[in-house]
Amino acid sequence: METLNYEVLKKSGYDGYILRDAPEKVLQFGEGNFLRAFVDYWFDLANEKAGWNGKCVLVQPIAPGLAKMINEQEGLYTLYLRGSENGRKVDDKRVISSVSRCLNPYEKEDYEKMMAVAASDDLEIIVSNTTEAGIVYDPACQKDDCPPSSFPAKLTQVLYHRYQAGKKGILMLACELIDDNGKQLLKCVNQYIDQWGLEDGFKKYVNEDCTFCGSLVDRIVPGRIRDPKEVAELEEKNGYADPLTDVGEVFGVWVIEGDPKLNDVLPFRKAGLESHVFVTPDMSPYKKRKVRILNGAHTGFVLGAYLAGFDIVRDCMHDDTILKYMNKMLLDEVVPILPLDKEDCKKFAAAVQDRFNNPFVNHELMSISLNSTSKWRARNMPSFLEYIGKNGTLPACLTMSFAAYIAFYSNDVQELTDAGLVCKRPKGNTYTVSDDRWVLEFYNAHKDDEIPALVHAVMTNEQMWGRDLTQVPGFEEATVKNLTMIREQGALAAYASCL
Repeated sequence: METLNYEVLKKSGYDGYILRDAPEKVLQFGEGNFLRAFVDYWFDLANEKAGWNGKCVLVQPIAPGLAKMINEQEGLYTLYLRGSENGRKVDDKRVISSVSRCLNPYEKEDYEKMMAVAASDDLEIIVSNTTEAGIVYDPACQKDDCPPSSFPAKLTQVLYHRYQAGKKGILMLACELIDDNGKQLLKCVNQYIDQWGLEDGFKKYVNEDCTFCGSLVDRIVPGRIRDPKEVAELEEKNGYADPLTDVGEVFGVWVIEGDPKLNDVLPFRKAGLESHVFVTPDMSPYKKRKVRILNGAHTGFVLGAYLAGFDIVRDCMHDDTILKYMNKMLLDEVVPILPLDKEDCKKFAAAVQDRFNNPFVNHELMSISLNSTSKWRARNMPSFLEYIGKNGTLPACLTMSFAAYIAFYSNDVQELTDAGLVCKRPKGNTYTVSDDRWVLEFYNAHKDDEIPALVHAVMTNEQMWGRDLTQVPGFEEATVKNLTMIREQGALAAYASCL
């Protein structure tokens, strides 16, 4: 079977949208599954629906990468967006043609090509997703390194080369999953400007002529298809082999923080994608929406669901009690206190149910359970406290989720090992709780406590919660009652009691 490229694609009879040649308008640091299923997908749609006529040059952020494979396929790859949408199973295929090539800057020739792109009249946008560890200032990086190890140092070199060539400023879109990603990246670049003694004119260019935008990205990307049988079937069906095949969920939102006028600069509004990709002056409400609804739903139901005998998220969506519990928590306790349009939040919550019911993804509850102490504090506690502040009463489902958290960390504790705290599930098998070591040591030390003593110890641990939760009126008594119900009647009955 021939490997995908333009000629092979033509012979295969593919009749979808393809753009072979266009100016290289985007320099993208990162060539992994996420960016190719997300950023490059939106630019591909902009080419088709808005006539944007642009290509993305990808850059490997680290030495081992996909440049050779991407170039052998002339930038083409197959993307499957799979999941559930409005209760309907979706499995859409699209060949992405928005990528022109990929550069490995750790090879001298490609480093020089990267600098040539930097000085190009066609370049308008730089995008990055170099993982959470990518935006970091490393003083060991020097001005003449080819290339320096850190991404911000590479970016500083790229921008300095562009400045020296007399080219206009660019739009920088940071996609790393850290708070204030755009601002943190600009801070690092300014640190290199100072460290390397670069001129004031360049500093002015970076801070005034270039625009650094933070952004919030939201799409689950499982990546490669791992089943050899399915790979073979798709190759036979498509008429080509594609080792760069990528898989993402159907849902996708890219919130860019900046001047709303950028909506007219970027091609996404013109392409009719404004409900998926848009610029807003403050993305914090959208981040809050994602954390409180999507992530908060996970942490709010999975721990009790695991104790009830469930193993993957999708199966939970097929259980009437858990589904109703999750929806009540989201629609009655979380959405009403969010500082966004309520109908928009309800639609986002409905999309969460679809996303959790994805027939193509086996999302394990145990993988979601990692570090649930800090997760409950960041994702659920703010909604819990704000609900009380607004209504003067305890939110039933969020209150129960805290008891389920304690139950998961304390259910028939067996031993504390290097891997974590080993507990026993009601159905008999053991499981290992993973969290910060001090959290696990705390629960191990309290494994023989009676329920009231355990609840009091957890709630008064200010290292966990940043406050004494026993000061919340009625919360301690409710948690003792809820934890007792989980232990005696099971988590599913406890969830049902909230409905």
